[in-house]
Amino acid sequence: MHLSLACMSKPVLHGYFRSSCSWRVRIAFALKGIEYDQVPVNLIKDGGQQRTQEYKTLNPMQQVPAVEIDGITLSQSLAVIQYLDETRPGARLLPTDPKRRAHVRVISDLIASGIQPLQNLYVIQKIGAEKVQWSQHFIDRGFQALEPLLKQTAGKYCVGDEISMADICLVPQVFNAERFKVDMEQYPTIKRLNQTLLEIDAFKVSHPSNQPDTPADLRA
Repeated sequence: MHLSLACMSKPVLHGYFRSSCSWRVRIAFALKGIEYDQVPVNLIKDGGQQRTQEYKTLNPMQQVPAVEIDGITLSQSLAVIQYLDETRPGARLLPTDPKRRAHVRVISDLIASGIQPLQNLYVIQKIGAEKVQWSQHFIDRGFQALEPLLKQTAGKYCVGDEISMADICLVPQVFNAERFKVDMEQYPTIKRLNQTLLEIDAFKVSHPSNQPDTPADLRA
């Protein structure tokens, strides 16, 4: 059931410019054509602004994002994306066909549960000097599973020829892979899909280089 847009205030995204999970939500907002406000949460400054008691009330896990929307606060990116798909008109982020929808969820969960958490900021801070090797290992491990899966499901995009939640998850993960110097030539399907998606406006405007809290030296 879609809610009337006229009776809703703009959502508020509490996030960080380079956070994969925040970027997923920004892409979803852009694809849906939803205007929203951003409140930057610097994960580095002052020991991490996500650790404040004020922010902990928004997201008890002290992670980004947290999204205030329709009188509730959601704090997991895939839950936010699915909520938007269920309550807002516009481009569908999950296919109506059950089999395609299942493929989208498999790919999304593989990235969001099987790869990204092992090389997020909190984990690599604990790893210390070996963080690059650690991140490369777990991204490669995940991409070695993802590449053959995408060869089966992909058309123009991750699942067929419509952009979905799977594509929303893919692009930020490839960005992280490139940050950690993963050899993307090993993964031609992932590389092709990423290059195609980065040409789309929703992925451009949501990019970490174009955010209010992007440092000057990292701006596009």
